[in-house]
Amino acid sequence: MSARDPVPLPPLPSDSLITDSLLDARGVRAPAAGLVVGRLVGFTNEGRTPLVAVVDASDGPALPAQSAVDLHGAHVGRRVVMGHEGGDLRRPIVLGVLGGDEGWPLRESVGNVEVSADGERMTVSARHQLVLRCGESSIVLRSDGRVEIRGETVITQAVGANHVRGGSVQLN
Repeated sequence: MSARDPVPLPPLPSDSLITDSLLDARGVRAPAAGLVVGRLVGFTNEGRTPLVAVVDASDGPALPAQSAVDLHGAHVGRRVVMGHEGGDLRRPIVLGVLGGDEGWPLRESVGNVEVSADGERMTVSARHQLVLRCGESSIVLRSDGRVEIRGETVITQAVGANHVRGGSVQLN
């Protein structure tokens, strides 16, 4: 046996995410030597876990991966560089996103908010609605100009005058 021969590994359990497409002609799982190019196909676990597929395995499974870089929705569809923990193809680690790729042809950014800060002012912008929530309280800003403040108790306090202005003011 030479250093280039595949190393036979114990059979995978039947519920494994690895399919026959990642096995060589003899049915031996190919070791993940070096880096592999994959594609980010989505996210699971409420957006916390990236799903990747090996580029050359067109019918290969999408596997949950760890990531050494910050991945987000705009990266979906892009090629990524992957290593594998302990050489196990079932445990990919995304090491980077390859440049020059376009993500999926999204007409507009989905799920993105814009944040800008200059040390004196911070602006958070969303297209339709922005929600700040903590427990049972929330502040909702809507694109039509409506603002909702909800909570068990709402307190406004001012050292100077506390003005309430509006086209009409309704109390109770």
